[in-house]
Amino acid sequence: MSVSPPPPGSTDAAAAHDIAEGTARLQAAHRDETSTLQGIVDRMTACVAWPGFAAVVAVAVGVWIGGNLIAMNDRVLPIDPPPFVWLQLALAVGAFVMVALILTTQRREDQLASHRAQMILELSILNDKKISKIIALIEEGRRDNPALVDRVDGQAAAMSTPADTLAVLEAIKEVQIDPI
Repeated sequence: MSVSPPPPGSTDAAAAHDIAEGTARLQAAHRDETSTLQGIVDRMTACVAWPGFAAVVAVAVGVWIGGNLIAMNDRVLPIDPPPFVWLQLALAVGAFVMVALILTTQRREDQLASHRAQMILELSILNDKKISKIIALIEEGRRDNPALVDRVDGQAAAMSTPADTLAVLEAIKEVQIDPI
């Protein structure tokens, strides 16, 4: 997946292009790491997730039950007479396989989401540091400019220091409400 380059001289477009390419590289790397077996599982999960799948299963169950009931009415030995033990077994095995497919696919998608979350966190921390540096430079310029009144701005001083990520994490842990 390639993103077209921005027009020359457009810094906002260049930054957006870099971000889009980074995201595309993350997704491509995730896709490239997919084993053959995982690819098969993903395709099978996609089939199970298709809305028509439920209708196909319902029709198949109806045909199975109807065919066995008709066979009993025609005095022919049904393959699976009521209470349809073979049908119950097939549905139970099918449900188990679907659960395994969904959990396997979800685990893989969670890995991609975890990578995205890590990237967002690192970008946020980097942006915090950049913004703090910009504020510090503006404050330094204000202090050095003889045309401006030199004063202490406590808020600017506080904002010119990057956030302490460990302190933020501890605060989050203290504030978190335990689910019931």
